[in-house]
Amino acid sequence: MQMALFAMLISSFLSGTIGSFVVVKRIIFIAGSISHSILAGMGICVWLQKTQGLAWATPISGAFIAAVISAVLMGWIHLNHRQREDTVIAAIWSIGMAIGVIFLSITPGNHGNIMDFLFGNILWTTSQDLLFLGLLTLCLLAIVLFNYRKFVALCFDEEQALLQGVNVKKLYLLLLSMIAVTIVTFIQIVGTILVISLLTIPATFAGLFTRKLPSMMILSTILCMILSFLGLQSSYFLNLPPGATIALFSAICYLGALIIKKNRKSFASPIH
Repeated sequence: MQMALFAMLISSFLSGTIGSFVVVKRIIFIAGSISHSILAGMGICVWLQKTQGLAWATPISGAFIAAVISAVLMGWIHLNHRQREDTVIAAIWSIGMAIGVIFLSITPGNHGNIMDFLFGNILWTTSQDLLFLGLLTLCLLAIVLFNYRKFVALCFDEEQALLQGVNVKKLYLLLLSMIAVTIVTFIQIVGTILVISLLTIPATFAGLFTRKLPSMMILSTILCMILSFLGLQSSYFLNLPPGATIALFSAICYLGALIIKKNRKSFASPIH
């Protein structure tokens, strides 16, 4: 439980920063497609590992490769084929999952570890996982800090970014690649199916209280820490899966805050 808590606290920084970009840029659909298409990489690597004896072909390495490839491909589609963007991205989503299922079906043996990636298994977090997660978080935060003004221009006004001399295409592909890496780090916590909840709910929650991106990132990080802690504690006392409990608890809190805010506005508005 302590290791799981530390993992969630570290991941909160990624949720607050990268998740805020996802929400502000309104690319949740693309992020969701990336999170599901990585099943292809995991399935292929499991097949290579068990049938070809390639020890390096672990599910997590396959997830990283597939995530980055999917992110670059979807980014290229967004930049060059916007008219049919949603249809093509949905096709890539389906193809990725289909390839993963096919390779898993032809791979002999038990695939219990894949279930951990699909549904999350944060309680198996080790000190090496924490070290890797910490270093990865520092690298991504450093990239965000170094390119912060460019990312802000990209998210709010691409035309203005072009006028400022920003290479919008390369920056957009970099942002999607960072989102892909973040998604892969999150799948060990809440799993592929629930990863979008951890990536978007805290940032969307924070957006109810602030319209400034820096404040949104800070508040989102704090909210993710609090929601993760309370969700993890709830899973312990109720004997429920921690990843799913964290995601469900976060969603309920967000919906509750949204309802309360709307009711307050309705109560405060004058009667016509």
